[in-house]
Amino acid sequence: MFEFLSLAYLWIKALHIVSVITWMAGIFYLPRLFVYHSEQVGQDGKTHEMFCEMERKLLRVIMNPAMIATWVFGLCLVFTPGIVDWSDFWPWSKASAVIGMTVFHHWLAARRKDFAAGDNRLEGRRFRIMNEVPTVFLIVIVFSVVLRF
Repeated sequence: MFEFLSLAYLWIKALHIVSVITWMAGIFYLPRLFVYHSEQVGQDGKTHEMFCEMERKLLRVIMNPAMIATWVFGLCLVFTPGIVDWSDFWPWSKASAVIGMTVFHHWLAARRKDFAAGDNRLEGRRFRIMNEVPTVFLIVIVFSVVLRF
């Protein structure tokens, strides 16, 4: 049923990697913007408006499409015959980390809305700490796929 995916496997894999890199770039950068926004800018004025616009564009123009593409191409890889053996542990650990990354993405989107509404209640320190969360997911994902543990 999904044999056509085998023919496009290398293209799908390449597009998946590009999507992941793009998504990860945004997922690392947005919390850093939040750090500067909360510590240096405040919640009103022209600089606040500029940061809100930068954060909105990063999320909507880059991160959201990259996340969707990552999921689409990743699911194509999952359904490619002979690629994933669900009796192994690695696909489950990778899937769990990808779901965690997606939850984190949505947490960031909610924080962006807080800033836009002038209602951010988190300090820069919290955003610095949260900026480490995707690193943990990234490590789990890469080690799961490469080492197939």
